[in-house]
Amino acid sequence: CPRCHAPDGDGSSARIPRLARQHAAYLQVQLKAFRDQTRSDPSAQAYMWGMSSLLTPDTIKQLASDYASQKPAGGKPGDAALMNAGKTIYEQGIAGKVFRMQTRHGSNAEGKELYPRLAGEYPEYLLKQLLFFQSMARANAPVMHGVSDTMTFAQMQAVATFAASK
Repeated sequence: CPRCHAPDGDGSSARIPRLARQHAAYLQVQLKAFRDQTRSDPSAQAYMWGMSSLLTPDTIKQLASDYASQKPAGGKPGDAALMNAGKTIYEQGIAGKVFRMQTRHGSNAEGKELYPRLAGEYPEYLLKQLLFFQSMARANAPVMHGVSDTMTFAQMQAVATFAASK
């Protein structure tokens, strides 16, 4: 794991998620989904499907616990216009289309159990995941397809920038 996600869980690039302080329950579900080949993240599946196939349930639990206990990366503010638009979408949703994201991911994007921490993540990584959800290239979270399905690229970019900044 440290080769890609770094020893401290801070990730090595915007292509790879930061795992530090991610919720253990969420990490366990994602690792099991990679192992069972039900998480079809196109940019990670070839490597993660193979790597995770070697993981036992105890190893998955330990990895998740270790990463959940690490210090998270701090968020960095992005472009002011994106931040303002993203804040509105994150806190208020999009009328008739998208629920308030803070309801599931927390007021500071800290996440809750099975809802991932978004704070401190690379905004490019969050945007990529929203695009994967929208296109159904990543289909292991149907609720996220419903969230992203009606969003424009600009709205996804804005909310990713805002959430990552926390």
